[in-house]
Amino acid sequence: MEWNTFLRSDDFLCGSFIKNGALTLVDAEQGDSSPDNNMTTRLKTTSSEDHLLKTPEQKPGLARAKQFSPGHTRKLGQTRKIRYRRDFKDEENPEERARHLKELELKPLYKELLYTIAHKMGKSASTEVFTDSQLHQYIKEALTMTEDEHNSLMDKVQNAEPPVYCLMATVKEAKEILGKDVSGFSDPYCLLTILEDEEERRTRRSRAKASKYVVKDAVSDDKIYQTDIKKQTLNPIWNETFILEFEVLVGASFHLEMWDKDEEVSLSQKLEEFTTNFSSLSRIIKEVKKEKGTDDFLGKVVIKLQDLHCTEDNWYILEPRTETYPNRGQCHLKLKFIHKTRDDTLSPGRNAYINYCGILEQFVLSYISKQKSSTPWKGELCGEAQTLLEYYATQNDLSPFLQDLAKWLAYSKLCQSIEVDSSLLLQQLTCVEYHWHQQELPHQQKQELGDSLHGFLHYGLHLVSKYRDVFPPTQSATQKLHTLLRILVQICKTQAFQKMNPADFEVHDEVADAVQTGTQEWFTNKKGLHQPMTKEPAEIISALSKLIEEIRDDIKLNKDVWNRTFVSAVQVDAFTAVYKTFDSLLATEVRETLSEMEGRIDQGLANSLFPVYLSLQAIRKDKAFVQKRGLLKLSNFHVSFREAQPYWLKQMFNTTMDRVERAVKVDQLQPLNSGDVPIKHSSSAVDLAACIQPVCDLWEQMSWPDPEEAFMLMVKIVEDVCKIVVTYCHSLKDRARMLSKKSDQGSAINLLCVVVNDLEYLRSVLAQLPTQLNWAGLRERTQHVIGESQFHNTLPLQVQQAQGILRRQIRSALDMLSRKLNTDIETHVRGMSTRRRIPSKSIEDAATPLMRYLEKELHDMNQNLVQENFNSLLTPLWNNSMKILHQMVSEHSQQEGFMVFCHRLLYTLQCLEQCFYGEGNGLPLNVLHSDEYKTLKNYLTHHSLSSRQLVDKFLEGKIWEQRVIAGEKYGAVTLLASYRRSDQRLRVEVLNAVNLLPMDSNGLSDPYVKLCLEPYHTFPLVEPCCTQIKSCDLNPLFDEAFEFLIGLEQCQAPGACLVVTVLDHDILRTDDFEGEAFLSLKDIPGVARGDGKDGQNFHPDVPPAQIRLPLTHPKPNENNILKLLESRKGEREIQAFVKKRRQREKQSREQSQAQHAHFFFSSKNIEFALMN
Repeated sequence: MEWNTFLRSDDFLCGSFIKNGALTLVDAEQGDSSPDNNMTTRLKTTSSEDHLLKTPEQKPGLARAKQFSPGHTRKLGQTRKIRYRRDFKDEENPEERARHLKELELKPLYKELLYTIAHKMGKSASTEVFTDSQLHQYIKEALTMTEDEHNSLMDKVQNAEPPVYCLMATVKEAKEILGKDVSGFSDPYCLLTILEDEEERRTRRSRAKASKYVVKDAVSDDKIYQTDIKKQTLNPIWNETFILEFEVLVGASFHLEMWDKDEEVSLSQKLEEFTTNFSSLSRIIKEVKKEKGTDDFLGKVVIKLQDLHCTEDNWYILEPRTETYPNRGQCHLKLKFIHKTRDDTLSPGRNAYINYCGILEQFVLSYISKQKSSTPWKGELCGEAQTLLEYYATQNDLSPFLQDLAKWLAYSKLCQSIEVDSSLLLQQLTCVEYHWHQQELPHQQKQELGDSLHGFLHYGLHLVSKYRDVFPPTQSATQKLHTLLRILVQICKTQAFQKMNPADFEVHDEVADAVQTGTQEWFTNKKGLHQPMTKEPAEIISALSKLIEEIRDDIKLNKDVWNRTFVSAVQVDAFTAVYKTFDSLLATEVRETLSEMEGRIDQGLANSLFPVYLSLQAIRKDKAFVQKRGLLKLSNFHVSFREAQPYWLKQMFNTTMDRVERAVKVDQLQPLNSGDVPIKHSSSAVDLAACIQPVCDLWEQMSWPDPEEAFMLMVKIVEDVCKIVVTYCHSLKDRARMLSKKSDQGSAINLLCVVVNDLEYLRSVLAQLPTQLNWAGLRERTQHVIGESQFHNTLPLQVQQAQGILRRQIRSALDMLSRKLNTDIETHVRGMSTRRRIPSKSIEDAATPLMRYLEKELHDMNQNLVQENFNSLLTPLWNNSMKILHQMVSEHSQQEGFMVFCHRLLYTLQCLEQCFYGEGNGLPLNVLHSDEYKTLKNYLTHHSLSSRQLVDKFLEGKIWEQRVIAGEKYGAVTLLASYRRSDQRLRVEVLNAVNLLPMDSNGLSDPYVKLCLEPYHTFPLVEPCCTQIKSCDLNPLFDEAFEFLIGLEQCQAPGACLVVTVLDHDILRTDDFEGEAFLSLKDIPGVARGDGKDGQNFHPDVPPAQIRLPLTHPKPNENNILKLLESRKGEREIQAFVKKRRQREKQSREQSQAQHAHFFFSSKNIEFALMN
């Protein structure tokens, strides 16, 4: 991690022992603080005064080997408190200083490494094998020694006292060994020694016979070591360490024998075991044969020393002496080559731990200096360095704890000067914590570790305080920050830190404090960087704006990038700490700066303040992400900008008005027909909509916090927008008037269409204003300070007034277009009436000029107008067309050929309906089918028909009325009717009549039924038929049948019906009218089935159907068809039909009056009778 860019490497000393790139000399201090003192308490060996180790046959009471004397062990890691040597003066030149540094720091290390290479033992764990010359060449480059210096130091090392070679053997445990005792278990112990080739050969020659003891007579007893005896077990655990000296590695071998200790036991005890465990019989027999006190052989391990690595920790198979019991279990051994003593003159005043630390740092620096990659160092070293470090640590018996401690100290110091992978520090910290629970450190190393952890913690917190610079907002940098925070957390969790730093130290609080402190420093630095050059208000505001903008960006980065890192690593809400710090600092800065501007605000200064306000508003919105918010000092920052607010609105209004005026001046009022969807408004309408959008953006940006002031601000904004819209409307009309002067009539109409479209587009834009300005949100904010009526009577009213102006202007333009079209339509319609009479087949030709004109004009209007305006134009145009047609009908109703003219107008009306409907794209049918349209259509339909067609239509109307009549006010007649196609006979049987009205003075009637087929022009030869008269009966039963010989085509003709009339027979005067009914012949069975035109098809006669017909009375003077027929005086047949229908109306009327009078006199008579 490249942290040294911002911090000097000696700012924080993490228990360091390194200064200026090399080791610093320290004084050795004798005492019990050596880390090896703890280790030597576990070592067991024999002194020169001890008795020699005897075999079990000769010395059954062999004493255990004594513990190895602490004086024989080299004291490791023994240091006093670090103090730096000042052996050369600061004023010395760099070359002299480097020479002194090499003499005092590097050469002692170099000699130690040469000594290690010269006396290395065992194989290295590295996969590569290096010769001595390769190792010499490496250390010469790593420690920057010349060839002469190398040769000189090599001579010193060769003349130095050689070390005592030793094999440190730790017998840890065994498993699955043989059970030699009667109980099935053993009492195992181990004998250890090292045999060299000469001793082994001499021992074999001196033996008289084969012996089962390998080490017996091989070496002296003082070189044989024995472990403790573990009672009654097959899986013994010893964990005992022995140091075995040897002189020559080649040819020497390590021997371990495992024996079962056999104690003398009485016969009674053996018998007792026999009775309790019968399976041990064979073992008892062996015991009887065996010599008293003789131990049993369990197995052996023999390893050649030259096959061993410098450190090994493995399970070894216990080999048998014979093949009797090949599987004898395994023994766990840890073997390590060490130097019992080394020449102290090579690095006087130093111990192995200090030298190891120095060597490690030099190797790391050498490796990194050769690397060309810019990636962080991940702890890798070359093979030579790893091999030398392993040999040196092994020979000096440096424990893994001390090695990991040295690595932690070195790496934590190096990370301050070079880029080190953070995971490497975490790994070493984990190793130190693991060893802390396994092994006790000397006091001095404890102190170093505590100082290192505490120093690195403060160093890391210092980096955290400068995280903006050290860890920029990139993925790789934030990952490094995350790892650093994890290291800090891990340090505080370690037992070493907690034990050596008893004071409460919460990393969560410390990191939060570091973030806050760093934020304050960052703010101070940025404020100094943006100090105004002069005292001019504009300069001061500009400096404040730049400062706030940087703070805004920093808050955003903290929220989006760094905060996630802090939360995930140490559960610290860095964003909240940063935001609250900036809130306090920025509120003070803004208040002090703007207080100096009070009373000096003008338009230019207000414009400069607007970006400041927006930045503060953006910062204020971020408070939604703050945890445990509380009262923030920036909450009322808007108060300082009240004086500038009117200037902002004025600037917005003036700028928008200027843009609108320029947009209208360059507008040619041509539709923007671009893209797949045609745009029918001009460029200025688009520009105006674009000009209104910044006004809405201004409101959104300001987001004025005070609700009441925000409402007043909204009123002003809406007022300004409405003024802009109205001004645009007038400017656009003036522009269209100016352009139309230079255009023909068609172009002028097109210009007017574009103006209408622009106004309609603007009206739609204005309708969206409440949504764009979020009136609903404003209403919710102001509901406690602004009344509902006040709100809705202010803002919506302003928009409605502006939209009303636009609607009036649109209506005025459309009326102008409509008037021109109506004039042309009237001209074409009048042309149809003035042409000479032409046959009916030429009706289409008469209407063609009008339809061609409408098709062209409406097509142009549809192309030029938007759909809303086009529909708005069609509605009055349609209504005016109806008025024109109605006017034409009224003017020509008395002229010759009126029926042909009505026929033309009816055809024209149908064509106009299709034209204005436009297959669903024009006016809807409910608008087209107005009352005026229906009246006109009926009128034209009737007047365009012949008299006979009118009679047919009249009868069809009567048939329809008969079908829908409800009730039997005048009684009813029941018929049985059918039509036989076989002989073309219509059979009608009058069954009865019911509930007839009394027509005579006696309260009864003399009814009969008259049957007549209508219309006359369809049935000219068919005579009416009458039933017999039934005297004094209101419910007569007739049962009379009548047959009419008529064709099927006659029955299916339009209006063909059977008119059933019920009359009251009078002798002295005309028969009274009871009522009438109309039965369509198509409803009679036999008529509706088939068309009767295919003579080859056989149609069987159907049974008759009984039909009940309610009687009706005609309504006088309410039928327009009769009136129309009555006006056609020249047709006798028709006039006879009209006369008959008028008589029926008269009879109905007279009968109603008579009934009313009869009812009146009857009531009076009843009343008189009651009075008497």
